[in-house]
Parts: sequence; structure tokens; C-alpha cells
Amino acid sequence: MSRVVEHDPTRAPFYEVVHRRRDVRAEFTGGPVAPEVLRRVLEAAHAAPSVGLTQPWDFVLVTDDDVRRAFHAHVLEERRVFARSLEGERAERFAGIKIEGILESTLSLVVTYDATRGAPAVLGRHAIADAGLYSVCLAIENLWLACTAEGLGLGWVSFYREAFLAGLLGIPEGVLPVAWLCLGPVSHLEAVPDLERHGWRDRLSLEEVLHHERW
Repeated sequence: MSRVVEHDPTRAPFYEVVHRRRDVRAEFTGGPVAPEVLRRVLEAAHAAPSVGLTQPWDFVLVTDDDVRRAFHAHVLEERRVFARSLEGERAERFAGIKIEGILESTLSLVVTYDATRGAPAVLGRHAIADAGLYSVCLAIENLWLACTAEGLGLGWVSFYREAFLAGLLGIPEGVLPVAWLCLGPVSHLEAVPDLERHGWRDRLSLEEVLHHERW
């Protein structure tokens, strides 16, 4: 006989945060982030699990306007590169999609991956080389959920060349920039994610991606 799982109201806030989280672009207000709040969300990121307990991430806080403007210009150029690969309706849809909030957000946070941390004998990475990179992504997800719980927005910018960003921030050779994240207070979080609202893609149902026993 299967056990009946009783409703526990303490679970609800977690699921609410998971489903309310958004990749923020246009809703940043530029308002201040209290130092203690920033510390809390960074601690949440740093509490993520990591392969072999390597904690292969570093966090670079970026508030300098000149640096952010330089990155913003680079991102706009990469947007133009991608736009040139589109035609017809796809091109029209992309033209109306905002892809970043670099200058509107309060601050930026770059998350990196150092594959040498804990090497060469990284427990659990011998068969899956990318396990360390997965660990960094877990830290980013922790950060994203923590920001949502704190009433902050976070947006992941991916229109950039890794070599450019490494040079811009003086990231050491061999350390990979994984994400430029825009962070700060927001006016609101959209009920429907941007790419769905703009008709870029529809969300798949769970049934479409769920398999039992075998693919």
C-alpha cells in the first residue's frame, strides 16, 4: 500500500519560487541591493554541491560603468551576428526580443569555472569531464532561486565570446567564464517567460520529456 503524503504548507514557498523565477531583461529598476542581501544570495550560490567538493567557481562582481558599457557594446555586436543568421518571421520575432539588462541592472556578476581546482584527482570527475562545469551551473541555479526569494531579478547574458570576456575582466588563462549575470531589484517578474510571450518557442509539457525505464 502506498503511503499517503500529507500536505505540508512549508513546502509551498519553495515551489512558488521555482515557478516564479524568470530570466530578467527589461524589468530592472537600478535600485540598490543591500550588502547583507547580496551576501546571502552569494552564500546560497557557494553552498551548491560540487563534484569532489572542488567548488570550482569564482564570482566576479562588476559595478564599473565603463566595463559594463564595453561588455554591452560587445553583446550588441553579437546580437547583430545572430540576427544575420535569421530570416522571415524568425527574424521579425527576434527583433522584438530584449536579450540583456546590462546597463539597467544594479550590478553584474560573472561566474567562472576552474577545472584545475582540486585536480588532478577529482573524486567523481574521472569518467565525466564536464561534471565540474555542471557544478558551476548548480551554483548559478542556487543564486537564481535565492535572488527570486529575495525579490531580486537575475538575467543570464549569453551573447558574448568567452575570450573577449576573459580579456575584459583579466580572467586567468584556463579559467572559463560561464555566465555574465545581471542582478538587481525589479519592478515585477513577468507571469510568462519572455521567449514564450514573444512566440519564440512554446514550453514542452512534462509528458513530452518523461520516459520510463528506457528512452
